[in-house]
Amino acid sequence: MKEISIIIPVLNEAKNLEKLLPYLHGNSSPSNILEILVVDGGSRDESSSIAKLHSARVINSSKGRAVQLNAGARQARGSILYFLHADSCPPRGFDQLILKAMNRQITAGCFRLQFDEDSWFLRFFAWWTRFNFSLCRGGDQSLFLPKEWFDELQGFNEAYRVYEDNEFIQRICKKFPFAILKQRVLTSARKYRQVGMFRLQYYFGIIHLKYFLGAGPEQLHEYYSRKIARKVNATQNPEAGLR
Repeated sequence: MKEISIIIPVLNEAKNLEKLLPYLHGNSSPSNILEILVVDGGSRDESSSIAKLHSARVINSSKGRAVQLNAGARQARGSILYFLHADSCPPRGFDQLILKAMNRQITAGCFRLQFDEDSWFLRFFAWWTRFNFSLCRGGDQSLFLPKEWFDELQGFNEAYRVYEDNEFIQRICKKFPFAILKQRVLTSARKYRQVGMFRLQYYFGIIHLKYFLGAGPEQLHEYYSRKIARKVNATQNPEAGLR
């Protein structure tokens, strides 16, 4: 029985979709995946046409990761939602791993993290993703949960233009079981390469601290824009990415 809806928010991610979508089809069972939803926030590249070429359903949305994830979830038909970034590849057989975890106990969850950069610094931080602490979570690890739970929690808080994954996962953990599966998602370290590894990790740490000290979504976004987005935009097409 097909149960999983994969939801991928994109903004100018044609190159990543060219790799990711064939990988998803080739490393999962068609009997488990009901649909792949690519939620486009206004791409100027070939993201939508590439998604359609690889049998994904394209949903047009306003820009913003939380907005796009919610738009995908509203149209998803699967009983399990699996949120995935375009620059992250889940482990082979990810669908079976998710369903196996669900069969043991109905749960939300994610995978551990691995970066596509051979760096002791990034390996160190990825190592911590095996622990079930809120500081160790992030959207790059992907996220699965029953659609019923997503609806009960009213989805992602669209006021958060950054930190939306962490804020949502913390709400999940307060009410439902949460599992970290031992297999790894391979994710791009492109922002670390653009901003600088030590500098970016420091900025992420400050964002965590600001949130726990009570900073609101606009304060977090202002800090992200000033410290991270400007540097990223200086090294790439400013239209790329979801921020």
